[in-house]
Amino acid sequence: MCAVCEGKGKFLKADDIVREYPDWGVLGWASRPQATGSECLVVIEVTLAPGQGHDFHKHPAQEEILYMIEGEVEQWLEDRKAVIRKGDVAFVPKNTVHASFNDSDSEVKILAILGPAVGEAGYEFVDVSAEAPWNGLRGA
Repeated sequence: MCAVCEGKGKFLKADDIVREYPDWGVLGWASRPQATGSECLVVIEVTLAPGQGHDFHKHPAQEEILYMIEGEVEQWLEDRKAVIRKGDVAFVPKNTVHASFNDSDSEVKILAILGPAVGEAGYEFVDVSAEAPWNGLRGA
């Protein structure tokens, strides 16, 4: 269980946010233990490049909220899919396989909020995209 966060808090300027560049887009780490000291929340601004996605994966010990900031994605929760747009939210319970795909010609921005922070990085996931049924689900 997440401990109650106490302290004076912290400001992070845009230049302070660590960004990573996987093949499918950009991760902007707004909050994780190394950046903010938070034990309860991991907050990531996710940019999906046109035609790209974060393939099927799960977070064994974390719940996740995906809040659409800009654009629309094909969002999967297990074997269910929906198109979510700006202002829409998807809730992903822990250990639930999910994926986000940007089939448009424009970048998509999502705010991903996970809790609690897990491990040194605050974030752990298991890629299941090569396993059945996930490896053939989009084509079905």
